[in-house]
Amino acid sequence: MTDDRTKVAIIGSGNIGTDLMIKILRVSQTLELAAMVGIDPDSDGLARAARFGIPVTHEGVEGLIAMPGFADIEIVLDATSAGAHRHNAKVLAPYGKRLIDLTPAAIGPYVVPPVNMDEHLDADNLNMVTCGGQATVPIVAAVSRVVPVRYAEIVASISSRSAGPGTRANIDEFTETTSHALEQVGGAAKGKAIIVLNPADPPMIMRDTVYCVVGECDRAAVTASILTMVGEVAAYVPGYRLKQDVQFRTLDAGDPLAALADLDGRPGLLVSVFLEVEGAAHYLPAYAGNLDIMTSAALRVTERLATR
Repeated sequence: MTDDRTKVAIIGSGNIGTDLMIKILRVSQTLELAAMVGIDPDSDGLARAARFGIPVTHEGVEGLIAMPGFADIEIVLDATSAGAHRHNAKVLAPYGKRLIDLTPAAIGPYVVPPVNMDEHLDADNLNMVTCGGQATVPIVAAVSRVVPVRYAEIVASISSRSAGPGTRANIDEFTETTSHALEQVGGAAKGKAIIVLNPADPPMIMRDTVYCVVGECDRAAVTASILTMVGEVAAYVPGYRLKQDVQFRTLDAGDPLAALADLDGRPGLLVSVFLEVEGAAHYLPAYAGNLDIMTSAALRVTERLATR
């Protein structure tokens, strides 16, 4: 490691935190992982970190503060749960650390790298929304920059094997946070999010369906905007791709979706986008694209903070 790398810490030694650790060690040229924090002394994440020579503690955020190198750490990435992050943020507040929140706690502003990464770099706490949000908000934003999106609905389907205790405990926060992000970042007038835990064996790769209700528009321009956005996300999540061509369906005035979108009796369009997210398999299996897109997005934002 070189002395000019920005020192960071990870709180959470589960799947997401451990995958994030591996990404920093393998990929990042700007970050130095100075601490790995957990609450389970027997966790695989802490054991792996110790083998890599990274300082570890199993005493949570309080243990992090007590570590000798804590003063040099500039950014803390929290890969715990919504409830744990609220506690961690409160405890760390007096120390002036920048927080990257990989939970649905949403204390700070929502950040989706290809849409609004540079808008909130001065915030103390940046929220990475959810896996579903990172996968689908860019698509809604891509449609929104061509035509107003009256209603956006997303369905995130993930393998039940890639949904750990933190994900399962935060289902309500997932749907609420993702819905808000579809509106606040994606630009939809109204957003709705659904998550499906699929028990299929062999495990399925993460798949996301995005529906946008819009008025009549230039379909070619919408498609081009979506394709450009897919390329921007794939630049840091190589397994992010369209499953099939963008689809358009005319909505007549009596269609329930048209009424939901409040098109005032005018015909509208349903834009349907089908995505697949395959993980990079740095630590997690390739089917766990839902976790990979979160850690990849968090790494992208953290490196941007470090190189400002």
